[in-house]
Amino acid sequence: MSPVRRRSSSGPAVLVGLVLVMGAAGDQRAQAREDDEARCGEIPRLPPATTDWPRIRSEIRRDPFTEAIIAGMVSRMTLPEKVGQMTQAEIQSITPAEVRQYHIGSVLNGGGSWPNNDKHATPSAWLAFADAYWDAALAADGEVKIPIMWGIDAVHGNSNVFGATLFPHNIGLGAAHDPCLVRRIARASAEQVRVTGQDWAFAPTLAVVRDDRWGRTYEGFSEDPAITRAYAAAYVAGLQNAGEDEDRSVRRLRGVLATAKHFIGDGGTAEGRDQGVNPSSEAVLREIHGQGYFGALGAGAQT
Repeated sequence: MSPVRRRSSSGPAVLVGLVLVMGAAGDQRAQAREDDEARCGEIPRLPPATTDWPRIRSEIRRDPFTEAIIAGMVSRMTLPEKVGQMTQAEIQSITPAEVRQYHIGSVLNGGGSWPNNDKHATPSAWLAFADAYWDAALAADGEVKIPIMWGIDAVHGNSNVFGATLFPHNIGLGAAHDPCLVRRIARASAEQVRVTGQDWAFAPTLAVVRDDRWGRTYEGFSEDPAITRAYAAAYVAGLQNAGEDEDRSVRRLRGVLATAKHFIGDGGTAEGRDQGVNPSSEAVLREIHGQGYFGALGAGAQT
């Protein structure tokens, strides 16, 4: 990710930049956008079946400089600090003071969970709550100061936030056969999440549903693994909104972290039982249920 930036509940939540492009440069950028949209709109055929799992090359490469910084930080951390960083707590169950005390690395909220249990909390209230956790993490005792991360179930818009724009469920988007639309929706969702102070969206869901008795069928894009793979890549690209540095050496995130979820094969459980048993062969697991993950990881999904 790009260098950590302190949030501020007193300043604007979203900074808008205006860039005026003229002449040939403007024409080139417009053409590049058109070309990008054309590529985005395709749902390519799946690669030929293989006898082994594919090697995925992520769009977001490791940055040696950042990795060196991280290694140095980890080497200076105590065991309690490491344990705390590996712990994720639900916001209804942990206070900022406890984040500071236990060196907690991340918090999350699922559906039906809001700051101070207020369903109608405003975006500024969400941001203030995020700031409280952030400040607590940086005030923790110890040599290494690590900002906390907050993950949220923003699977079709920032749906926990009162008044936020909601988009169709995945099953409806799959019927549209439009990866470009999915990418734009994901980018809009990321903007909503950034406004309320979260760093991380628990999306997209990549289940390739095989039995419509499964109560979460609507969470999958399609029973066609080709659509799921194409949508997975588009959704991750929209959420993370990665862009190249000026020297084009590293692609950094400008949106929020994406999550390839929930588990490979969750849409293929016997009799459609939620969190049940998937009796698929390894080939079926790879060629059907794995396709969304291959698309998401190739696009650079960080979770």
